[in-house]
Amino acid sequence: MSKYTDYERIFNYFDEDGDGKISPSELQRYVGLLGGELLLEEVNLVVDALGSDQGGLLGLDGFVSLMESKDEEEKTEDLRKAFGMYEMEGCECITPKSLKRMLSRLGESRSVDECVVMINQFDLNGDGVLSFHEFELMMLG
Repeated sequence: MSKYTDYERIFNYFDEDGDGKISPSELQRYVGLLGGELLLEEVNLVVDALGSDQGGLLGLDGFVSLMESKDEEEKTEDLRKAFGMYEMEGCECITPKSLKRMLSRLGESRSVDECVVMINQFDLNGDGVLSFHEFELMMLG
């Protein structure tokens, strides 16, 4: 699978309404899921800069540019912070229950079964949880 395909999969996940573009509010939620915080005004500036021809929305190419704009060390640090928010205390992995808990904090109501399905998509070794490596592959490709 190419890095572009991985970005496309992530893009499609955050494109909640399936219109092929990410709105500023969808991008703001995405940044929140990664443990970051951006004001809507800041998100609008990013979208305007990267998606100037998309009418205030971020297309896939702009999203890829955004994803590739950070250096590797900064990406890994951001992912470690995000992973820490989702992981189960003491197990250094993301379990369906810990994923459900974090999504609830973010205003997303998911059942444990739905979280199992989400984890299974990226669970490379089949142990039912996400390690940091699997989380990193999911987010960066």
